[in-house]
Amino acid sequence: MSGIRLALLAAAVSGVSIFVNAQAVSAFQNATLFTTLKNVIVGAALVAVVLVWRRADVRGLAKRQWAGLAALGVVGGSIPFVLFFEGLARSVNAGDASFIHKTLFVWVALGALAFLPRERLGSGQLAALGVLLVAQLLLGAPKSVNAGAGELMILAATLLWSAEIVIARRLLPSTSSVIASAGRMGGGALVLLAYTGATGQLTLALSPLQWSWLAITAILLLAFVSSWYAALERAPATAVTCVLTLGAPITAALALLAGRPAPSPLQLAGYALLCLAALAFIALPHLAASRRAREAGAA
Repeated sequence: MSGIRLALLAAAVSGVSIFVNAQAVSAFQNATLFTTLKNVIVGAALVAVVLVWRRADVRGLAKRQWAGLAALGVVGGSIPFVLFFEGLARSVNAGDASFIHKTLFVWVALGALAFLPRERLGSGQLAALGVLLVAQLLLGAPKSVNAGAGELMILAATLLWSAEIVIARRLLPSTSSVIASAGRMGGGALVLLAYTGATGQLTLALSPLQWSWLAITAILLLAFVSSWYAALERAPATAVTCVLTLGAPITAALALLAGRPAPSPLQLAGYALLCLAALAFIALPHLAASRRAREAGAA
């Protein structure tokens, strides 16, 4: 399966997952505990898969690859989660937090330009990024610009997640996506366990309903991480991140079906522009390849 198709799959899973997680987290008084336990389940599952079916590949990893896996666990799988939820706990408006996080594609594009020399952006892709930014503004621009501790923590989490994507993109040509995702989730789970344990938040005394929500959301997270990293293994980081934004209309559609208020006309315009920009990232490489083929045929 191509990288873009895998990115579309990841976007679909993300759209469903965000909606389901919004329901699940309400069953927990502590969102950090919920995230920690969910990530531990997924991390353990991925590490088990690697140890059973990819043990020989693990033994052949070089020191540089081990360093990359450790970086994924710290930069992507643990610290940003702590920062994000601690930021939310500091009375940050959920809409503002969501908008800050949705600027992820901007930071990934900048990181790709700086650290991924093979991922150059053409004028069409730059225009698509601009359209995508306008779409995000229409979907939920902050009413005021605040730079409190909470907002800065969420911005730091977003920057770390963008750094994770760049690191993963550099690592994946020499490391399978299965091993990379296991490093991200397994290593991150260890750090999250240490943090929740040290802060007295770790407990396994959960109700059957809470364990059920953990199982459902862990399955969705496993599907998302697996398809997302597989997409990064095969397609440019900026393209994968932009396609991933297609999860937002799916979440909105599920919310509407659940009886939530319909999006405003401005939000509908935002979703339309978002889809247009993401589809442009899908179509532009094919158009460029067709043009080169015609030029080669004419020559």
